[in-house]
Amino acid sequence: MSFEIPDDRRYQDSHEWALETDDNSRIRIGISDFAQDELGDVVFVELPDEGEDIQRETEFGVIESIKAVSDLYAPVSGEVVAVNDALFDAPELVNDDPFGDGWMLEVDAADADELDELLSADEYEEQVA
Repeated sequence: MSFEIPDDRRYQDSHEWALETDDNSRIRIGISDFAQDELGDVVFVELPDEGEDIQRETEFGVIESIKAVSDLYAPVSGEVVAVNDALFDAPELVNDDPFGDGWMLEVDAADADELDELLSADEYEEQVA
């Protein structure tokens, strides 16, 4: 089975992605197509509040599906500046469009260089193959 792995973002071993937005220090975060497929139908997402600080490689939330409950890990450190509130009423957006409408949060990155430590699309594709 092949999964969508856009090459405009970076990936973490734990299947979160990070995308630098037009606002240079702002990073949008979500989970990969592979991750949502492995989870199955997503029924609940717990995310931090705006204004909270998250630390790279530490838990920032929880995603629950009909099959499993999984922690979400931050690909970068920084202050949460936006949360996708649509997921609270429609968590299935993560399944329908993990790289678009299913995004989870945006962070004002403390250190944009942390992106360079994440996997490229090709490296991530090798990991999930």
